[in-house]
Amino acid sequence: MGRLTVHATGPARPETVWQRYARIDRWASWSPQIRAVRTPDRRLTSGMCGTVESIAGIRVAFTVEHVEHVDHDHRTWTWRVRLGPTRLRLHHNVRAHGRGSTTGLTMEGPRPVILAHAPLARLALRRLVRP
Repeated sequence: MGRLTVHATGPARPETVWQRYARIDRWASWSPQIRAVRTPDRRLTSGMCGTVESIAGIRVAFTVEHVEHVDHDHRTWTWRVRLGPTRLRLHHNVRAHGRGSTTGLTMEGPRPVILAHAPLARLALRRLVRP
């Protein structure tokens, strides 16, 4: 098992970045590996479950463990994803940074899986903090 954290900083305001996370139907707009998200909920909430479909057609089950708005400039959420026997825990955060924001992702799971996912995660986070 391993743990890896990636970050991206950009000009998008923290509220803008948070709304891109919170509106499930927007995930594919900033995360190029996502084709669709299937869940009855349209807003990010603790306990929500569903599937994420990749552009390759792979469907990954997920459960959101925790969503928290600490204050106006610091927000976090954690979810677990599962594909067969492979499980990852993903912790996201958004913080104010200068005139924009920084977002981070800490991935926990099998080291080969998180190392393979890291480049896609970095790309998605960079797109997330763009204006």
